[in-house]
Amino acid sequence: MQIKNELAKIVGKDYVSESLKDREKYSRDQSLLPPGLPDAVVWPGSSEEVAKIVTWCNEKNIPVVPVSSKMHFHGSSIPKQGGLVVDMSRMNKILEIDTDNRLARFEAGVTWEQLTTELAKKGHRVIMPLLPPGDRSVLTDTLEREVPTNIVYDYGEPMQSVEVVWPTGELFRCGSASVNGFPDSQSRGANPSGPGLDFYRFFQLAQGTMGIVTWMSLKIETIPTIDKIFFAPVDDLEYAMNFLYRILPRRIGQECLLLNSSDLAAIAADTMPDDYDELRAKLPPWTLILTIGGLVRRPEEKIAYEQNFLKEILKNEFPKMGLTDNLPGFPGLGRKMMPLLRQPWPTNLPYWKNGVKGACQNLFFITKPNRVPIFMEAMEFVAAKYDYPYGDIGSHIQPIEHNRACQIEFSFFYNPDDANEKALIAEMYKDASVTLFNEGAFFSRPYGDLSSMVFDKAAGYTAALKRVKNVLDPKNIMNPGNLVF
Repeated sequence: MQIKNELAKIVGKDYVSESLKDREKYSRDQSLLPPGLPDAVVWPGSSEEVAKIVTWCNEKNIPVVPVSSKMHFHGSSIPKQGGLVVDMSRMNKILEIDTDNRLARFEAGVTWEQLTTELAKKGHRVIMPLLPPGDRSVLTDTLEREVPTNIVYDYGEPMQSVEVVWPTGELFRCGSASVNGFPDSQSRGANPSGPGLDFYRFFQLAQGTMGIVTWMSLKIETIPTIDKIFFAPVDDLEYAMNFLYRILPRRIGQECLLLNSSDLAAIAADTMPDDYDELRAKLPPWTLILTIGGLVRRPEEKIAYEQNFLKEILKNEFPKMGLTDNLPGFPGLGRKMMPLLRQPWPTNLPYWKNGVKGACQNLFFITKPNRVPIFMEAMEFVAAKYDYPYGDIGSHIQPIEHNRACQIEFSFFYNPDDANEKALIAEMYKDASVTLFNEGAFFSRPYGDLSSMVFDKAAGYTAALKRVKNVLDPKNIMNPGNLVF
């Protein structure tokens, strides 16, 4: 009751709760990690309220777990040591859409559905990962460096300036947003660096352990004037990756990704499970999806150049790459997939990965594109150990920045009400993590059980992280139990 009474002085009695019902909502997420119960939940309405809350928690040595989404996947929002959940979903204002400087500034609670809808009214869009849940926080996914489907280098670092509450409760703005008079000054907060060093890097991938980001500026882009989408059935991943090595460094394409039959069926199926099962059985093992587009300046010429380049490459170097404007045997797929690549998953439908069996555990990492077949073989080996059909695993290959690297993501679909199936998936996930890690997988976002495995192998980096944490958060109140803290 003391926590509630003290925090009510900051946010009002209607926006703080110690009830078991409210606390249990934050005790678990979509991952297979064990639950953890917070002592209280608070819903601030402004950056100033967040700062006052964190100041009070720092004085009382109370753990703070920041959240801003309705759906969490990786366990980083589960309270590991009790404490206070700070839910910023009330802070859902789009503060600014600056089309001249191509940036949007918004609070932590703004969702993908909200931001994409407002940007579309101004003829703009945001570069996004593959079909994020519509009610998930854009700020969270950006801080977590979710890999976008658009492979253009310029979009690889979308985050601009941010405002953060340090673990001691101080408000701080990074980069050009830190100038006097912002946001009314001439500075638009478009430069994330400085003063002195890139402060905003402290908060990327930190899982809330370095502070609470209350708003950010994000790059936006105009909606293409002309679009074309191409598909290619793939049964030879090495051949497909060599094709991408040939075209993507030449800045051909916008969205580009490879989906196996399970993932593509989960996205394109109209009904579950009947339509899903039928579609998956008919789809090729893998499907390459590539879009080309022209923005505002001379779009017809850009499209013509890219089409001619593709035509020559397909004819002279990759004749077996059947790249066409629709996937053979699936009429209408192009009309369906193009808008899906530019929009979040609808909030009125079950999330596409959960539609298969009810839940999903994801395993993802970065690697070199030419090593993709090796990791597929390793995953097939692990699945066989557990008598788990390899074809039932969703797989998604996402090229990064013109194919200089790629992210491989495996999705283990399971029935959350089947205890035996959950236990099997949990064990297979751990085994696959170790196997892939030993093969050279780079887990750039190590959650849960992956953390110790990754950080134990990077002693120097881990020691540096701990020194930074000790400076910023000497009492270790920010989301303790995550990363190496």
